[in-house]
Order: sequence, then structure tokens, then C-alpha cells
Amino acid sequence: MDDASETRIDKLYRLVEQCRFGIHDLSRTQLDISNGLPRFNMPLELGIFLGAKRFGDDQQRQKRCLVLDVERYRYQKFISDLAGMDISAHAGDAREMVRLTRNWLLTVSRRKSIPTLARLLDSYDRFVTQLPDMAVDAGSTVESMVFPDFERLVLAWTYAESGSGQT
Repeated sequence: MDDASETRIDKLYRLVEQCRFGIHDLSRTQLDISNGLPRFNMPLELGIFLGAKRFGDDQQRQKRCLVLDVERYRYQKFISDLAGMDISAHAGDAREMVRLTRNWLLTVSRRKSIPTLARLLDSYDRFVTQLPDMAVDAGSTVESMVFPDFERLVLAWTYAESGSGQT
């Protein structure tokens, strides 16, 4: 929930505290066009997650994370303190990100079943195809959509798909 009285870092702390799983894509450190500096939100979030796991109570120590980057060892050039971590490479391919995430969840979650990769990719492809029309129906465009609006479309689409038995 958005609360203007809560600082962004406190929101991040709260979210990390509540999450059992974390997925951190270190490739999301691209340069900001306006100032030429990299955005380090994702490495910061990973650091907070790892700190919670390391120094937290028994529940926090149960946290599990997936760390992604475009190349397996690229992160060593800008965050070498993570050396020794098992980073998964996705080559900038969304379908590979889905595969890596699905397989990771299969090994760390307690869910009785996780859809097959083929089923997830089919669902992903349908969503991507339908997203522009869904955005227009919501009075927006994909490019101008803010994250909460995107999240609502994802949830509505997921609900509709699960009702049709296709996901």
C-alpha cells in the first residue's frame, strides 16, 4: 500500500521483511539517461535481502533468492563482493528469465505443483500479445502505464485466464 508518510527505504525494509522469496536482476543497473549514472536500486535491494537473511530471526534466515544477470560473471565487474554466489544468466531474454524463475521456484517453494515451462511460456506469450489492447481498454498505453496500473492488468488477466483453465 502506498503511504506518503513512509519513506521509500522503509517500504523496502517492510517488503523484504514480509517476503520469503526474492528475485533480483542485477542487469537492471542501466545508466540513467538524464545524468549518466547507473541505477543501483536492484543491488541495494539484494543487499537488504541478504542482510535480513544473515542477521534476521529464524524466519528471516529461511529466505531464498534467485540472482539474475545478463551474463553469469558480469556482476563481478561492478559488485565483486558477491563472488562465489550462484548467479543465473538470462542473456536479456524474457523467456529465459521465465525458465530460470520457474525452475528455481520448483526447487525452493512448497507448492505442490508449478506449471510446466511450456505452459508458462504460452501464458506469457498470450499476455504480451494482449497487453497493448488491455492498456487501451484501461485508458492508457503500455509505454505510459505506471506500475500499479500494470500490476492491476496482470492480476485481472491472471484471474481471467485461471477462470478459463488456460494458465
